[in-house]
Amino acid sequence: MTLVAPPGTGTTSTQTPARDRIPSRWRTSTYTAALRHALERPLTSYYLLLGAAALLLVIGLIMVLSSSSVYAYERIGDSYAIVKRQLLWVALALPAAFIASRVTERWVRRLAYPAFSVSLVLLLLTSLIGVERNGNTNWLAVGPVEIQPSEIAKLSLVIWAGHIYANKDRRLGNLHQLMVPVVPGMLLAIGLVVAGRDLGTALVLFAILVGMLWVVGAPLRLFALVTSVVGVAFFAMATTDSERLGRITGFLDPFQDYTGTGWQPAHGLYAISSGGLFGEGIGASQQKWGTLPEAHTDYIFAVLGEELGLAGTLLVVGLFLTIAYAALRVARTTANPFVRYTTFGIVVWLLGQMIVNVGMVLALLPVIGIPLPLVSYGGSSLLPTMAALGLLVGFARREPAAARALAARKRSRSGGVAGGRVGRR
Repeated sequence: MTLVAPPGTGTTSTQTPARDRIPSRWRTSTYTAALRHALERPLTSYYLLLGAAALLLVIGLIMVLSSSSVYAYERIGDSYAIVKRQLLWVALALPAAFIASRVTERWVRRLAYPAFSVSLVLLLLTSLIGVERNGNTNWLAVGPVEIQPSEIAKLSLVIWAGHIYANKDRRLGNLHQLMVPVVPGMLLAIGLVVAGRDLGTALVLFAILVGMLWVVGAPLRLFALVTSVVGVAFFAMATTDSERLGRITGFLDPFQDYTGTGWQPAHGLYAISSGGLFGEGIGASQQKWGTLPEAHTDYIFAVLGEELGLAGTLLVVGLFLTIAYAALRVARTTANPFVRYTTFGIVVWLLGQMIVNVGMVLALLPVIGIPLPLVSYGGSSLLPTMAALGLLVGFARREPAAARALAARKRSRSGGVAGGRVGRR
């Protein structure tokens, strides 16, 4: 349809679409309102957690296949050997996550002290009879299977600390109640990990401790004291070990000792920089052909950047931030102190480990052997991580508004099925 121009103009014009006649600031506010409405739905956190975790798991499987194919063919003679093992771990981790999402909070809290005790025993055994890898004694052989107890300890420590702080929720204004027994217990676990020379995992456990103290409202002087003591201890351990000192100083300029301590961070930078915006394509990495150590474990993010480019790396980081956002929404809105403290501890664990791994690959942090959660190869890391995410999903689906929405959806589906059967009769 055309519109006749005002008299005297002698022209006609095509009708402008209605959406184009709306001022841009109004359209922006409409989109913002729609996004805010979507984020305020009761099941938003639940779906964000499920979606982000599932995408990270799929990306991880693809990247383990790509980054390990050359290594597996050279060492085992089968390019798919390592990804087959990872698929087996995923097959075990998915039921673990499902069970964790369905088990009641009461049962989780009953496991707090047993899990903490078992973790300490496993860490002690690791420091005494553990298997050494890359200079760290952080693996424990259980028959034909080797496990990394420090990965299991991350989850058990978070649950244990969350359980204790929930019991003391009304007494956390007292410094003694705030510190005992969480601080000594976690420092003991950190000390056992350090005894195995696993400085990277010890830093993650320390971050969990600091995060838990922050969320329960510890005074600043306690942060200063704990940070100072642990900082001096880590500095002493780093400077008294030549290999560890080389790693710490080498990341500042990886090319200064290119054939030594700078080899891995330098080739990680080569991989990241050659990926460009959208990468070389899945399977097209050059650095995984023997020049990049730990390509399918600690340095899988470098291969991901080379094959998927900046877009792929930002996607992975964005998915971790999505998990953190959704989990913190649950922690902020819940009235349950155990859910709040445990959720925050899991977020500090996963997000902190991601930041350390990415910083390590980008040569912003020393090479300290930290895997990328859900993406790097390894069942010892995958199983506890999936169980932790299952707990978060369970917390999100048991929020009162989310539980009502799920119950209403279930009733509507059952009503629709019953109505359909009646109609067919």
